[in-house]
Amino acid sequence: MNFVFFLNSILLGIGLAMDAFSVSLVNGFNEPKMTIGRLSSIAGTFGCYQFFMPLLGWFCVHTITSKIQAVQPIIPYIALVLLLLIGGKMIVESFQRKEKPVYKTGFWVLMVQGIATSIDAISVGFTNAESTFFEALIEALIIGIVTYGICVLGLILGKRFSVILGKKAFLLGGIILISIGIEIFLCGILGG
Repeated sequence: MNFVFFLNSILLGIGLAMDAFSVSLVNGFNEPKMTIGRLSSIAGTFGCYQFFMPLLGWFCVHTITSKIQAVQPIIPYIALVLLLLIGGKMIVESFQRKEKPVYKTGFWVLMVQGIATSIDAISVGFTNAESTFFEALIEALIIGIVTYGICVLGLILGKRFSVILGKKAFLLGGIILISIGIEIFLCGILGG
């Protein structure tokens, strides 16, 4: 491990965290009075998923590769469906209420968001199959820490813009989630 390894891990973390950043922004839109503890737990959830998924990919390459490769083609479909459901619900709710709805992200919704935004990180473990477990662990740790920081920023920005956008923040949040789902789907299907 050298400087290039750490730099590549940080850049990889930034790239992988963009979907989680967008979802964090939406969560901030929906909960403008979020406490610091809650903000930290939401960002921590995304960071943990982004930490765990590359390790899962690395583990699968070294144990059950053929079974995981059979499931990999459906991963974009799973992410699309999950984010369409959450985003669609937000859009519908934005039109049903006169005032800005308060949508506190529940435990299960947060778990689904975490899976949907980090499922592509499994491929990182596939691509670094030659790495030792220690190298894969350090890389995953850096990715998780970077994701945590980026998600904190997304939540803070979302809270700020929520006040400015009012009810439109909920509609925008739903559109963002659906867009992320479509982007993950298209990249997964087209190999982008």
